[in-house]
Amino acid sequence: MSKEKYIELAKEAIVQCDAEKAVEVAKAAIADGVDPVELLTDGFSAGIREVGDLFGKGRMFLPELMLAAEAMKGVSEIVNEHVAKSGKVVEKRGVMVLATVEGDVHDIGKGIVASLVKTQGIDVIDLGRDVPAATIVEKAVEYHADLIGTSALLTTTMGEQKKVEDLLKEKGLKDRVKTLIGGAPVTERFAQRIGADGYGEDAAEAVTKSLELLAQ
Repeated sequence: MSKEKYIELAKEAIVQCDAEKAVEVAKAAIADGVDPVELLTDGFSAGIREVGDLFGKGRMFLPELMLAAEAMKGVSEIVNEHVAKSGKVVEKRGVMVLATVEGDVHDIGKGIVASLVKTQGIDVIDLGRDVPAATIVEKAVEYHADLIGTSALLTTTMGEQKKVEDLLKEKGLKDRVKTLIGGAPVTERFAQRIGADGYGEDAAEAVTKSLELLAQ
C-alpha cells in the first residue's frame, strides 16, 4: 500500500473515532516502512484537526471528540515507542513545560499536544491539569524550560494564562521563556492582549508555533 493511502486511512480512522482501526493503520504503516512522524503529522493529526472543526460547527459532539482524542493518544504512543526502539535520533530542540491552568480540569487537547510535540525533539514536562500559575512558572525555572504552553478550556480560566505572563514579567523571565497558549475559547487576539508569544488553534498548529518560537 502506498504512503499516501496509509495517510488517508490514518485521517479516516480518527474522523470515524475508531481507535482500533487507528492502531491497526499505525502498526501496518510503520511495518510497511512509512515514516511514523510523517504518518502522525500528515495523517492522524489532520484527522484530529477535522474532528475539531466538526465539533466547532456542532456536527460532532463531546463523546465523539473524546473517543477521537483517545484514538489519537493510542497512535501517538505507538509512534513514540517505534521512534525509541529504532534508535532514530531526533534533534533536541528544547524543553517545554505544559499545563492546563488552575480551575480547569480538561486535558484532552493538552495530551495530544504533548504527544505531537515530543515527536519533534522537544522534551515535555507535562504538569497535568488544574495547575496554578505560580507552579507553572516555578517548574519552568526548575527545568530550565525554553517554552511554556498553557491550555484553558473555559472562559472563566483564561485569566490564569494572563497570570503566567504577569509572573514571568515580574520575575524578569519574559525574554528567557517563550509562551504559547491555546484552548477552545482562546484566540489570537487574546494572546496578543495578554502578551503571549504565540497561539495555537489546534494541536498541529501548536506544534508548528512551538518550533517557530524555539527557533527564534
